Amino acid sequence: MEVRRRLAANMKRLRKAKGWSQEVLADAAGVDRTYVSGIERLVRNPTITVLERIAQALDTPAGHLLDPPT
Repeated sequence: MEVRRRLAANMKRLRKAKGWSQEVLADAAGVDRTYVSGIERLVRNPTITVLERIAQALDTPAGHLLDPPT
């Protein structure tokens, strides 16, 4: 599985585990909802800075977002 698909799958899984919408995650990470949607739909490539902000919002290490989904 390529890295963008792993990121999208892990973001979505962790977001849903918290019961969060894309908008709630975006607000927590300080990015636009359409940016979160774009990452999950594989049309956006987040910067390392955005990846870190999303990881912090999801309370997980940034590297875990890139691991193969469990």
